Order: sequence, then structure tokens, then C-alpha cells
Amino acid sequence: MAQIALTDEQVRSMQLKGLEMALFFDKFCTEHNLTYFFCGGCCIGTVRSGGFVPWDDDVDVFMPREDYERLKREWIDTDDYSIQYPSDKLCTENQFLTICANNTTFIKTYQMNRDINHGLVLDVLPIDGCPQGFKRKMQKLWALLYSLFVVGKAPDNHGGAVRLLGKVALTLVPTFKMRYKMWRLCERKMTKYKISDCEYITELCSGPHYMQNEYPKHIFAEQLRMDFEGHKFPIPVGYDEYLKMAFGDYMTLPPVEKRVCHHEFEKMDMENSYKIYKGKYYCVKEEK
Repeated sequence: MAQIALTDEQVRSMQLKGLEMALFFDKFCTEHNLTYFFCGGCCIGTVRSGGFVPWDDDVDVFMPREDYERLKREWIDTDDYSIQYPSDKLCTENQFLTICANNTTFIKTYQMNRDINHGLVLDVLPIDGCPQGFKRKMQKLWALLYSLFVVGKAPDNHGGAVRLLGKVALTLVPTFKMRYKMWRLCERKMTKYKISDCEYITELCSGPHYMQNEYPKHIFAEQLRMDFEGHKFPIPVGYDEYLKMAFGDYMTLPPVEKRVCHHEFEKMDMENSYKIYKGKYYCVKEEK
């Protein structure tokens, strides 16, 4: 299916639903003493304008690894929201967990062959302790292998050599059961460095580019609650240093041609559950 551009009204409807999700998530984290921070576009939007970047269509947050693992254990699904993450029974083609709005639809193209929750998501990205020297090089290697096996596809946008090596590795580990064992091993290896024992923090599940970032730990030492769409949400106390490291001159708007939503999708519907579209927009040909 050809990519369909979202109208401004559709983007705003997704933002308002995302805001509802963020408020629910914030309440849950507060009640369970879980630390998180707005990151990426939501952090930029908070600082730059006190709300969503106009063309941003979702909410992304950072969560320290220990809190991230607690979230998995303590979360309770509701009629409106469910947690979803890769497991021995589920391949989502994501490296991280998501909170899904059950009664909405946003079927991303790369996931259209998966029988998963296709509601609008709030992405929860873990942040980890970042060692130095040889240990850091090994951490990045484990993280790259984790990405390969948990997604189950060779990357298309990191050069022909990387894609070829990825295909070879997946050929050598051909079944989902074997790949699950491999990604769990890689995950244990890459996350064994506690934030409390390190001087730096890194993001290992955001792709090879952001994986290179090594943030001084003081950036995430505290939550700073600031206005976002009329509510207070937490961003890192060192937000300026974080945003400059991750995005450069974040206060300057990008060129007009780059002010677009970055997700390729098959179907968007903020009023109805994704389940009514099974067999038409997703799972038309389910992958094994």
C-alpha cells in the first residue's frame, strides 16, 4: 500500500490521544515510584514551545533500566491500555516495550504482518549504564547483536556490508526459539553495567546512531517537571546538554521539507480498535 500523508487534523488527533496516554502513564509511574523522562521530540517540544512539535505523532520516554524492568513486572493492563514487548512468545519487531492504546489503530508498515497490538503506542526506551574502554566496545557489539536477533531482520539503512553480515547471522540462527535465546544472552551482556556504577549513560535500544551517545550521568540525576500541553511532565534536569548531544541545535526549526511525521503506516484510526482491521490492513500475510 502506498504511504498516505497525515493531515494536520489527523496528527493533532494522535497527539491528543498520546497526551491521554502520557497522563495515564505518568500517574502509574508516580504511584509505583518509577522514574522516567520525556525524550526526543517530546523533550524538544517541552523546552521549545511547551507542547508537541507540530509534526510529531507520538510520545517517547526514557526509563532507567531498573525501573524499566520493574514496569514490566508491575504493569496491569486495562481496557484502554496494554503493555507489549518482545518475549519468547511474541516478536514485535521493536527493541523496547510500548504502552498501547487498545481502542485505536495505527498500523505501522514494518509491523503489518505481525499479529500484535496495533493501537497507538507510547514508546518506553531503556537507558543503561555506559562503561568505558574495551567494555564499552563490547557493550555496543552485544547491543547490535541484540537488535538483530530481537527484530529478526537485517537492517536496510546501514550499508550493504552490515546488511550482508546481518543476513549471515540470521541464517546461522534460523528459528525464532534460537533467536530468542540469543537476544536474551545479548541483553544480559549489554545491560550488566548498572547506572550507579558508571559515569555515563547510554541508550542501547534506539538504533546504532543513538547508541553511540554517552551522556554524563548528571544529565539524568533528577526529573524536572515542565509545562507540556497544559500539564507538567518530567524531562532530564540536564535537558539542554542531552538535547544538544542528541540533536545539535534543537532550538532551530528544521527545514520545511523535514517537518513531517516519520512513521510509515498502513492505517490510522483514533476512534476504533485495530482489531476490526485484521486481514485487511494487517495479518494479510502473517509472518512466521
